[in-house]
Amino acid sequence: MEQKFISASLKLGPLTPLVGEWEGNVGVDLAYQNKDDVIARTTSFEKAWFKPIPIQENGQQSIEGLAYKITNWRHGEEAMDPFHDESGYLLWDKKNGQVIQSVVFGRGIAILAGSDAGPNDKEIRFKATPGEPCYGILQNKYLLERAELKSYDHTFIFNEDGTFTHTSDIILKLAAIGKEMHHTDTNTLHRVKRYHPSVELA
Repeated sequence: MEQKFISASLKLGPLTPLVGEWEGNVGVDLAYQNKDDVIARTTSFEKAWFKPIPIQENGQQSIEGLAYKITNWRHGEEAMDPFHDESGYLLWDKKNGQVIQSVVFGRGIAILAGSDAGPNDKEIRFKATPGEPCYGILQNKYLLERAELKSYDHTFIFNEDGTFTHTSDIILKLAAIGKEMHHTDTNTLHRVKRYHPSVELA
């Protein structure tokens, strides 16, 4: 009987380059600092991992994807508690040409974001807007009153040298300053560990 081999790129589409563990030391976060009542930039060190998950089936829909976790520490505070922590799934719906991000933050925020994508795209985006029935945003009562999320835009760019750069732009309506602002994050990460798909399934 002829044996068939399935390339990982056919299964994970544009998410394929992310599989593994990553580190980046050039993070920049622009955010409102509550303690000092200022908008300031913070530099950071970041660790992330992305692990393939079993195929997910919703009726006639089949989804491949990755479980992931991203954690950030301010420079000089690497031995202390991180200031940012998120976990979720990045999903590839080949038939419908969609990438999807399902993510929760420890602050009490849940986001389902997505957009059109092709299997070999070198840049993918995840977008969400509050109130949208498909790609939307939920947050806890306190944040809704003090720091309401108005939009979410997260982009991954796969670089020629094997690194990837991700940038997020979140528009917040901040009660403390009485207006909206762009909370942005960016970092470039390099892979520090590869996973073998036969033994590293989440």
